[in-house]
Amino acid sequence: MTDFHNYDFKGKRALIRVDFNVPLDKETLEITDDTRIRAAIPTIQRVLKNGGSVVLMSHLGRPKEGFEDKFSLSHIVKRTSDLLGVPVKFATDCIGSEAEELSSTLKAGEVLLLENLRFYKQETAGTESFAESLAKHGDVYVNDAFGTAHRAHASTTVVAKFFPNDKMFGLLLEGEIKSVNKVLNSTEKPLTAIVGGAKVSSKITIIERLLDKVDNLIVGGGMAYTFVKAQGGKVGNSLVEDDCLDIARAVIAKAKANNVNLYIPVDTVIADKFDNDAQRKEVNINEIPDGWMGLDTGSQTSKDCKEMILKSKLILWNGPMGVFEMDNFQAGTKDVAMAIVEATEKGAFSLIGGGDSVAAINKFHLADKVSYVSTGGGAMLEYLEGKELPGIKAILA
Repeated sequence: MTDFHNYDFKGKRALIRVDFNVPLDKETLEITDDTRIRAAIPTIQRVLKNGGSVVLMSHLGRPKEGFEDKFSLSHIVKRTSDLLGVPVKFATDCIGSEAEELSSTLKAGEVLLLENLRFYKQETAGTESFAESLAKHGDVYVNDAFGTAHRAHASTTVVAKFFPNDKMFGLLLEGEIKSVNKVLNSTEKPLTAIVGGAKVSSKITIIERLLDKVDNLIVGGGMAYTFVKAQGGKVGNSLVEDDCLDIARAVIAKAKANNVNLYIPVDTVIADKFDNDAQRKEVNINEIPDGWMGLDTGSQTSKDCKEMILKSKLILWNGPMGVFEMDNFQAGTKDVAMAIVEATEKGAFSLIGGGDSVAAINKFHLADKVSYVSTGGGAMLEYLEGKELPGIKAILA
């Protein structure tokens, strides 16, 4: 692997795989959250300042059959130009003679964005000939797309083989790896993980891995009610995975055996329907009446979580405590976010990752008050689970 920091980009075209899969307004097709573009800017600027030119490639959405205007990367050219402070050229295709003509004539300091890679099925199929066509756009390959590092796609993995001596991680991907490794491999204690979200089944692998690492594991979100029912509590109409009750019991047993403090919420804000304007009240989480459902954690749970978080040296947050998208059920998630911010101010290292946690930290305007916000939801989860990510392996090979 080549070191990005010491590489001489002068006179070179850097083909950079970025993750510009940003949300667009369905009507205006304007960007509603440019976090992922901002995250890639330092890598691009480093190449330009070093005398190189840049060819950017990315996917956007999940187009089904070829070109679809709503998934065209043309909609993000202006914002990318504004954030970079450099006019970004646009190729209406990602391969072919026209795109190659544009990339081959780039001058130092210039930037070209290729059209959506996923307009070709060969991208997700990892077709070698497609990757070879992409490789023609650069003299050096930089992978800076952590959000897709768990996919063995043409642009994230296969293309690297065409740059045996000139392939590297960008600053963003490097930072992601360092941050997750800091949480997984540090000897600092205590380490607290907050794992929320709807389902135990989608988080069981990460929970089991974390039980070998953490001192405290806080369970939040919809999955908490599966743990409550597994212990004989009454959960009313709350979200429960009945086929995961034994798994929940096994997690509780493993936590005890590993001397991990597994914290399951003690109180909950319940509603008589899934609606922001529903009737609501706070009850013991084991005593939810029939016809009611838990949609957020309660005030005592917030106090308990805050106490644990403030004593922690390392904090990992993946998944909200409740249905934070509804203002009347966001308090538990916001309380955890505020506690993480306070702990960070006191010197703790905090890593926020997973789509909903990132959405929450952004909703509360706290992203700049924690140590690191990961741009890769699925990739971060798989990395935490101990899986080998193809996009990372391809650079290290």
